[in-house]
Amino acid sequence: MTKVSAISTQTIPAGGRLAGLAPGVATTDRIAWVKLSLILLPLKTPISDAKVLTGRQKPLTEVAMLFAEIESERGHHGIGFSYSKRAGGYGLYAHAKEIAGNLIGEDPNDIARIWDKLVWAGASVGRSGLATQAIAAFDVALWDMKAKRAGLPLAKLLGARRDSVRCYNTSGGFLSTPTEQLVANCEASIEAGIGGIKIKVGQPDPMVDLVRLEAVRKAVGGRVPLMVDANQQWDRPTAERVGRALEEFNLVWIEEPLDAYDVEGHARLAAQLVTPIASGEMLTSVAEHLALITHDAVDFIQPDAPRVGGITQFLKIATMAEQKYLRMAPHFAMEIHLHLAAAYAHETWVEHFDWLDPLFNEHLEIKDGRMIVPDRPGLGFTLSDQARAWTVDSSEVGKRA
Repeated sequence: MTKVSAISTQTIPAGGRLAGLAPGVATTDRIAWVKLSLILLPLKTPISDAKVLTGRQKPLTEVAMLFAEIESERGHHGIGFSYSKRAGGYGLYAHAKEIAGNLIGEDPNDIARIWDKLVWAGASVGRSGLATQAIAAFDVALWDMKAKRAGLPLAKLLGARRDSVRCYNTSGGFLSTPTEQLVANCEASIEAGIGGIKIKVGQPDPMVDLVRLEAVRKAVGGRVPLMVDANQQWDRPTAERVGRALEEFNLVWIEEPLDAYDVEGHARLAAQLVTPIASGEMLTSVAEHLALITHDAVDFIQPDAPRVGGITQFLKIATMAEQKYLRMAPHFAMEIHLHLAAAYAHETWVEHFDWLDPLFNEHLEIKDGRMIVPDRPGLGFTLSDQARAWTVDSSEVGKRA
């Protein structure tokens, strides 16, 4: 019997191949360098929703962004991010810094295996919440690298079903916005080509919500669909009463009418109301989304890739949701979610925020109510000089190729 020796693929020069090796044979690569950056993104105006009015939270003044940059021995590069609003940003950064060394020497293509390695590295603090939100920055960066390595936008790598996704605006409709300004913001959104408008509800007196919504409906005049978001403000009886009053507005959905973890309450509400129910943005694991899906608690599922642990976990949720024929509207982070929504089986919405624009050199295009999937490889974004200037801490492990 002839003895065959294994060939170490790491000896193959970049751009070349060993004699006798068929063209296109995959070669091994390894993660060589990881950089983490904590960036505090200031908001132009403090933001308030129902949780602020009830004293549970303070107005939002900044967003903490955790960025991960990863480079392989062969010079492939990926960038990803996670985030936290109000508190938690420094915690995300600290946890990510602790586990970052586990990536060095790993094959960047083995994304699922790396996710498992990272989550078990910090398993004593849990496999959801802050721990997995920290992992998300690495996971997104690895998917960005994989798509760039293939020369494809991430949506194409995942198998895009559409080249654009319906988009709606939230940032002009907070409870802290006076009604006149709210109407003006709606007009500005329509002029910008945004395809839907979501306003916040959850005032102590629900009649105030109805008056504000009526003002918006009158101004919009049916030009774009409307949604509302209660931010977990109501109890079950209030959600039922207000939900019935909202049915005349023909809304696309009522978002988070109840506590995010009240699966039974959402299921009952979804069965009682004509208006679709949306939720999921505050959940931080696949298991929590599975509960919503299996109990028929939502019509629109709203996973947030940075919150659930990245794209690897998001795709698991998308597969389960597809089997139940749920519609999808991922929360925030449109720079990531546009690609994921474009690959989802059923028609989707993405949420338009201009908050993150200063962080990137590139910007997304909106046309005729839809956000266009960029044709740039990967996510299609690079960090701006302004983002670097807002960096409050950074760290590195490994060495650049």
